[in-house]
Order: sequence, then structure tokens, then C-alpha cells
Amino acid sequence: MSKADLPLTREMPLNPDESALLFIDVQNFCVRRGGGEFKDVSGAEIAGKYGYYFDRLKSVAIPNMQRLQAAFRVAGMEVLYTTIENLTKDGRDRGLNYKIVGFNVPRGSWDSKVIDEIAPDDDEIVLPKSSSSVFVSTNIDYLLRNLRVRQLVLAGVVTDECVESAVRDACDLGYLVTLVPDACATYSQERHDSSLRVTGGYCRQVCTDALIEEIAAAAPDKGRSR
Repeated sequence: MSKADLPLTREMPLNPDESALLFIDVQNFCVRRGGGEFKDVSGAEIAGKYGYYFDRLKSVAIPNMQRLQAAFRVAGMEVLYTTIENLTKDGRDRGLNYKIVGFNVPRGSWDSKVIDEIAPDDDEIVLPKSSSSVFVSTNIDYLLRNLRVRQLVLAGVVTDECVESAVRDACDLGYLVTLVPDACATYSQERHDSSLRVTGGYCRQVCTDALIEEIAAAAPDKGRSR
């Protein structure tokens, strides 16, 4: 790539031929009330400490994820997923941080599955990860380059942890990153907003409605059957 080809801003609309959507950790383990992350959490704590999180997932984040997924599929763009999941049943391959915090999602378990609302189709890529950043514990960089992806759209949970890690790492690896704030969730509005302020220096931030309009304008006649 010559210097003339290098972008001078992150505020670039998606090129359908070079763009992909990545959902981060939208799985039973950390999205469902009965998932492993919350199995030992009391009902009172769910209603209090995690009430905002589950409300946002149900009313805002997941519906917007569904709309994004549909728009990308119609436009013929790649949709990928990463989930917290061991490569082993006992979790011996997990990163140290996941061992310390107790995240143990056995390979092939219900906890490891992407939620039904945005279930992958049979030709979409799902990457199990054993660290916060998908770029640390998977071969996603290699895959994206093979797919000729230069612009990466991110959505998922939680905003200020695994999503934020992906934003930073993707930016440093040379991708143009678009974060969709209303297709993300974390445990409080304050944490969500704080993360958006921090990641503003690494990506552009575009709401679901605006991004779908952008995709439709960029690829009005494009699409592939699923």
C-alpha cells in the first residue's frame, strides 16, 4: 500500500468489499441469567447490581445486534463471532486472568454458544477465546487479512472490557475500527459512557440506525444468499 492509499481519518464509511462485523462474547455464559457467569449470583444482586445490564441487553443491545447482523448479511459482508470458550474441557488452556476470575467455559458447552437471537449460520466463523482480547488468544488477525478485511465493526459485551480490548488491539494492528455503542452493553451507564470516551481515540463510533443507512447506501445491489 502506498502512502497515497493510507487513510488520513477514521471517519470513513464502510467499504462493503473490505468490511466485517464481529460480535464479542454474545453467548449464554455472560448474556443469560442462567449462564455460568451469574449462576451463583443472588436474585437480589441480579436486580440491583446487574439490573441495568440485563435491561439494556433485552431492550437495546440485542435488538440492535439483530438488525446489524441482518444488514451485513444482506450486503454480503462477513459476520464473525468470538466467545469465551476453553479449548479443553477442564480449562487448563485458559489465560491466567480467566483462571483468576474463575471464567471456565468448557469446550462445546451450552455456556459457550452464541445466543439464539443472533445465532451464526453454517458458513460464519466462530472463534473461541481464552483471554479478554480476541486478538491475543485467537488467529483472528490472520483470518481477517485472508478475508481482505480492513474495516472492522465491533459490537457485544462488555463495553469496557472485552469490547474495549478488541477496539484497541484492532486499531494498533492497522484496522479501521467502527464501534456501535447501542449494540454494546456493560454493567452501568457510567461504565459504558466512560469506555466510549476512552475508545474515541481508537475508533469511530456510529449508532445502529446510521450504520445501517451507510451500508444500504454503499451496497444497494449487493447480497449473497445464506
